[in-house]
Amino acid sequence: QVQLVESGGGLVQPGGSLKLSCAASGFQSDYYAIGWFRQAPGKEREGVSCISNSDNNTYYADSVKGRFIISRDNAKTAVYLQMNNLTPDDTAVYYCAQSNMWSNRASDYLSWGPGTQVTVSS
Repeated sequence: QVQLVESGGGLVQPGGSLKLSCAASGFQSDYYAIGWFRQAPGKEREGVSCISNSDNNTYYADSVKGRFIISRDNAKTAVYLQMNNLTPDDTAVYYCAQSNMWSNRASDYLSWGPGTQVTVSS
Protein backbone atom coordinates (compact mmCIF):
# COMPACT_ATOMS: atom_id res chain seq x y z
CA GLN A 1 0.00 0.00 0.00
CA VAL A 2 1.35 3.40 -0.96
CA GLN A 3 2.27 5.82 1.79
CA LEU A 4 2.67 9.52 1.13
CA VAL A 5 4.32 12.12 3.36
CA GLU A 6 4.38 15.85 2.66
CA SER A 7 7.06 18.24 3.86
CA GLY A 8 8.29 21.76 3.25
CA GLY A 9 5.44 23.78 4.67
CA GLY A 10 5.91 26.71 6.99
CA LEU A 11 5.41 30.40 7.52
CA VAL A 12 6.34 32.74 4.69
CA GLN A 13 5.74 36.42 3.96
CA PRO A 14 3.55 37.52 1.06
CA GLY A 15 5.54 37.39 -2.15
CA GLY A 16 7.76 34.64 -0.81
CA SER A 17 8.30 31.08 -2.00
CA LEU A 18 8.12 27.56 -0.63
CA LYS A 19 8.81 24.18 -2.14
CA LEU A 20 6.69 21.29 -0.95
CA SER A 21 7.79 17.69 -1.29
CA CYS A 22 5.70 14.54 -1.42
CA ALA A 23 7.72 11.44 -0.66
CA ALA A 24 6.20 8.10 -1.50
CA SER A 25 6.85 4.54 -0.55
CA GLY A 26 5.15 1.60 -2.11
CA PHE A 27 4.09 3.50 -5.23
CA GLN A 28 1.88 1.35 -7.42
CA SER A 29 3.46 1.12 -10.83
CA ASP A 30 0.12 1.64 -12.51
CA TYR A 31 -0.94 4.81 -10.74
CA TYR A 32 -2.05 7.50 -13.14
CA ALA A 33 -1.48 10.80 -11.37
CA ILE A 34 -0.19 12.52 -8.26
CA GLY A 35 -2.04 15.59 -7.16
CA TRP A 36 -1.58 18.44 -4.73
CA PHE A 37 -4.63 19.68 -2.89
CA ARG A 38 -5.18 22.29 -0.22
CA GLN A 39 -7.80 22.98 2.38
CA ALA A 40 -8.23 26.21 4.25
CA PRO A 41 -10.33 26.44 7.45
CA GLY A 42 -14.03 26.40 6.62
CA LYS A 43 -13.43 25.67 2.93
CA GLU A 44 -13.64 22.59 0.77
CA ARG A 45 -10.52 20.76 -0.32
CA GLU A 46 -9.31 22.29 -3.58
CA GLY A 47 -7.31 20.69 -6.36
CA VAL A 48 -4.16 22.78 -6.87
CA SER A 49 -2.07 20.83 -9.36
CA CYS A 50 -1.48 17.31 -10.61
CA ILE A 51 1.00 15.45 -12.79
CA SER A 52 0.47 12.27 -14.75
CA ASN A 53 2.71 9.25 -14.43
CA SER A 54 3.12 8.32 -18.07
CA ASP A 55 3.58 11.54 -20.02
CA ASN A 56 4.16 14.25 -17.39
CA ASN A 57 0.95 15.99 -18.33
CA THR A 58 0.19 18.71 -15.78
CA TYR A 59 -2.81 20.59 -14.47
CA TYR A 60 -2.96 23.83 -12.51
CA ALA A 61 -5.92 25.51 -10.89
CA ASP A 62 -6.53 29.00 -12.24
CA SER A 63 -5.73 30.44 -8.83
CA VAL A 64 -2.13 29.18 -8.96
CA LYS A 65 -1.39 29.14 -12.69
CA GLY A 66 1.83 31.00 -13.43
CA ARG A 67 2.95 30.88 -9.78
CA PHE A 68 3.15 27.16 -8.90
CA ILE A 69 5.17 24.47 -10.66
CA ILE A 70 4.69 20.74 -10.17
CA SER A 71 7.51 18.31 -10.90
CA ARG A 72 8.86 14.94 -9.85
CA ASP A 73 12.12 13.08 -9.66
CA ASN A 74 13.17 10.61 -12.33
CA ALA A 75 12.63 7.64 -10.05
CA LYS A 76 9.02 8.76 -9.60
CA THR A 77 9.26 8.42 -5.85
CA ALA A 78 8.81 12.10 -5.07
CA VAL A 79 6.67 14.91 -6.40
CA TYR A 80 7.33 18.57 -5.71
CA LEU A 81 5.30 21.75 -5.73
CA GLN A 82 7.29 24.94 -6.15
CA MET A 83 5.13 27.82 -4.93
CA ASN A 84 6.14 31.36 -5.85
CA ASN A 85 4.67 34.79 -5.22
CA LEU A 86 2.59 33.45 -2.36
CA THR A 87 -0.37 35.42 -1.03
CA PRO A 88 -2.43 35.08 2.15
CA ASP A 89 -5.08 33.31 0.05
CA ASP A 90 -2.62 30.43 -0.37
CA THR A 91 -2.73 29.72 3.36
CA ALA A 92 -3.99 26.17 3.86
CA VAL A 93 -3.01 22.63 4.70
CA TYR A 94 -1.49 21.11 1.57
CA TYR A 95 -1.92 17.42 0.79
CA CYS A 96 -0.53 15.14 -1.88
CA ALA A 97 -2.48 12.15 -3.11
CA GLN A 98 -2.39 9.36 -5.67
CA SER A 99 -5.04 8.54 -8.24
CA ASN A 100 -5.62 5.86 -10.83
CA MET A 101 -7.17 8.37 -13.21
CA TRP A 102 -6.52 11.84 -14.58
CA SER A 103 -8.56 14.12 -12.36
CA ASN A 104 -8.40 17.26 -10.24
CA ARG A 105 -11.23 16.10 -7.96
CA ALA A 106 -10.31 15.02 -4.46
CA SER A 107 -12.90 12.25 -4.58
CA ASP A 108 -10.92 10.53 -7.36
CA TYR A 109 -7.78 10.25 -5.24
CA LEU A 110 -7.27 7.15 -3.16
CA SER A 111 -4.17 7.54 -1.01
CA TRP A 112 -3.43 10.70 0.94
CA GLY A 113 -0.60 12.10 3.00
CA PRO A 114 -1.22 13.72 6.40
CA GLY A 115 -0.68 17.23 5.02
CA THR A 116 1.68 20.12 5.68
CA GLN A 117 0.65 23.59 6.84
CA VAL A 118 1.47 26.60 4.68
CA THR A 119 0.87 30.02 6.22
CA VAL A 120 1.40 33.21 4.26
CA SER A 121 1.42 36.21 6.53
CA SER A 122 3.40 39.34 7.26
